[in-house]
Amino acid sequence: MKAINREILRLAIPSILANITVPIVGMVDIAVSGHLSGAAAASIGGISIGSMLFDLLYWNFAFLRAGTGGLTAQAFGRGDSAACARTFLRGVGLSLILAIFVLAIQIPFTKLAFLVVDCTPEVKELALQYYYIRIWAAPATLSLMTFRGWFIGMQDTVSSMWTDLVVNGMNVLASIVLALGIGGWSGLGFKGVAYGTLVAQYSGLLFATCAVLVKYRRVFKGTGVRDALSALDKKELKGFFSMNGDLFLRSLGFILIYIGFTVISARFGDLMLASSAIMMKLLMIFSFFTDGFAYAGQALTGKFIGAEDYPSMRGSVRAVFNWSMGVAVLFIGIYWALGVPLLRLMTSDAEVVQACRQFLPWLIAMPPLGCAAFTWDGIYEGATASRPIRDAMLAAAFFFFLCWIAGKAVLDRFPLQDYNATALHVLLGAYFIHLLVRTVWLSATYRKSIPGASANSGSAPRE
Repeated sequence: MKAINREILRLAIPSILANITVPIVGMVDIAVSGHLSGAAAASIGGISIGSMLFDLLYWNFAFLRAGTGGLTAQAFGRGDSAACARTFLRGVGLSLILAIFVLAIQIPFTKLAFLVVDCTPEVKELALQYYYIRIWAAPATLSLMTFRGWFIGMQDTVSSMWTDLVVNGMNVLASIVLALGIGGWSGLGFKGVAYGTLVAQYSGLLFATCAVLVKYRRVFKGTGVRDALSALDKKELKGFFSMNGDLFLRSLGFILIYIGFTVISARFGDLMLASSAIMMKLLMIFSFFTDGFAYAGQALTGKFIGAEDYPSMRGSVRAVFNWSMGVAVLFIGIYWALGVPLLRLMTSDAEVVQACRQFLPWLIAMPPLGCAAFTWDGIYEGATASRPIRDAMLAAAFFFFLCWIAGKAVLDRFPLQDYNATALHVLLGAYFIHLLVRTVWLSATYRKSIPGASANSGSAPRE
């Protein structure tokens, strides 16, 4: 078990380090916007709404990373370099096709989005300005999803980490320089933040491409036009699109919950909207850590299934869950001991801090279920068992809205002194239920859905 724990940490730590840099980019973008001449609030709002549009858009294509990672890990476990190369080429090809689609629908997408996004005309104008610049990074952004998945499948989270660090570091540097200027140049103002992201995405793509060419030239040795075309073989494409279709629906279920949570909380006033946003941000902190172990679970599960080494696969699943539950326990302690200081770190508004304090018990309750759900996702992705995680997420979305509707119906029957706060408790409870459904569902289907998951199946561990 010591060897498997070392391997898990080797895979997880680079992903965790890269994840920690993600919120820094968002904070810098907001800080830069807040220091531009003109209305700082409108600039910050424009960045926030613009970024949300990309979240809604790109989350639909998360299957590029998950699907590529699982297939590559299994090919790696079999020692099939040609299949690893074909999976990479297929994923990049699909990424570029989807990027063309995203560029083609950019105007209809924004018109549809702003039918449900309510903001001032000034914020809308800035958000659209940001969107129509950053959208041209779509080929790089979607290709990088494939690169990250492929690196994870090749058991190489270090290359994935450096790619993320290049993207995030360049995003910070380019946004500051292009927006605020340097030397005697005054910069581009608000547009510079969007151009900074554009530069960062293509810088990351260049780095990732160089990493593949230098580090994995043997994998692609002898790969020619015929081999590239074989990646588009009808039989292979059918399985690839079937799996990615399941993962797309799973992403859609998550988006429905995310949008639902935000839209519903906005109905209960600015104070509850701010409280819900802060709770969600704090809840997501632990995901930066547990995602690293989920990626490790994906890489190892896929590798051992590809090698038909099922005892090692079962051992890696147990070990990954031990680490993930360790993260859960750690964050229960952090939220319990430092809940109020974390709230004050997020906002200096005493009224918002006081409102958020009543929701801290939810913050303490959710890490075990969140860590388990995220870890199961990684394991199922490594096994390319896409249908159960699709079904689990769609069921979770159904129960999220069912719990909210039922809870709201009960609330409306009683006169409450603080109706808005109680409604947010119900909404957080519905989010808790969605995590519970995902965890229970994937736990129950593990032995049936994952090859070799039963203790009485599988070969002896390979040397």
